[in-house]
Amino acid sequence: MTTQRTINEEFLERFINTPSPTGVEEPAQKVYREYLADIAEKFTTDVLGNVDAIMNIGEGPKIMLAGHVDEVGLQVRYITEKGYIYFNQLGGIDAHITPGNRIKILTDKGEILGIIGKKAIHLQQPDERTKIIKLKDQYIDIGARTREEVEELGVKIGDPMVFISNYTKLGNNGDVVARCFDDKIGGFVIAEVMRRLKGTEFDGEIHGVSTTQEEVGTRGAIVSAYSINPKVGIAFDVTHASDSPDVKELDIGIKPLGGGPVIVRGPNINPKLFDLMVETAKELEIPYKIDAAPRPTGTDARSIQMAQAGVATGLIGIPNRYMHTMNEVVNLDDVEATVKLVVGVIKKIKKDTSFIPM
Repeated sequence: MTTQRTINEEFLERFINTPSPTGVEEPAQKVYREYLADIAEKFTTDVLGNVDAIMNIGEGPKIMLAGHVDEVGLQVRYITEKGYIYFNQLGGIDAHITPGNRIKILTDKGEILGIIGKKAIHLQQPDERTKIIKLKDQYIDIGARTREEVEELGVKIGDPMVFISNYTKLGNNGDVVARCFDDKIGGFVIAEVMRRLKGTEFDGEIHGVSTTQEEVGTRGAIVSAYSINPKVGIAFDVTHASDSPDVKELDIGIKPLGGGPVIVRGPNINPKLFDLMVETAKELEIPYKIDAAPRPTGTDARSIQMAQAGVATGLIGIPNRYMHTMNEVVNLDDVEATVKLVVGVIKKIKKDTSFIPM
């Protein structure tokens, strides 16, 4: 797929590179608010940190667009007498790949560089070379010699950490790599949809919600969906790409990078909204794939659907290679196509559109 892209990649890079570990999302939320300052008519922020950017207020059915801003990370758990730091995980972290990575600890005094240490291969016994070190046994070296020195630098128990892996282009096919497309790419899509809707005619009252704490149970979406009580909710998240050598299409479906947005179908999804998405994609000649989800998904969609008296919910996935690693890969043509699709869907939702299955 080759697409004429008009997405704001400068904003995407800034948004991606700004830390937002689960429970400490405010730095990236600030970037989100700043970008939409001249687009949204109103902002609200609740006690969980969800940011709701609202436009076209009072002009039709409430349409909630949700993408979670939190990223997986680490948390300071214990500091040894010699100044090494042990950590908890924030969200799902793969213990295979963490040793040797650089991290930054987000303290009240600023960011502190650290390295997740590991015994050199020369010093390992044969059985150690094939052993996975449990996360609880891994440690971080910040160049300190004592616990007191660590504390003087401003590091405290509970401080969050993120991996150091910034936004970079990969190859010549529109691929980009960074540590946390899961799921700032969803929030980016929402911001771009709202930017393109600005100044156009459509019926819905748009709530572009950058949700929090998805990685620990879609907690932000529970609160924001209940508060907004939308008629329609569309969640955006990454989905596992199927085109790397160690992933089988038979297991996860056909979802290659560059193949377009992945429209999810299943009990978590309103069938009329699903049909509207597919119809719109066909009319606009947007390539797409379909993903079968036989139960509530592990995304904000599962919480939105059950808010108050129920919400007509849809879910769009953006193919992502190497999810929950320090170097996730998505394709910008897929992102552009997703934005175009959602703008088209929103313009088809009228005041009298019914999503009741019958």
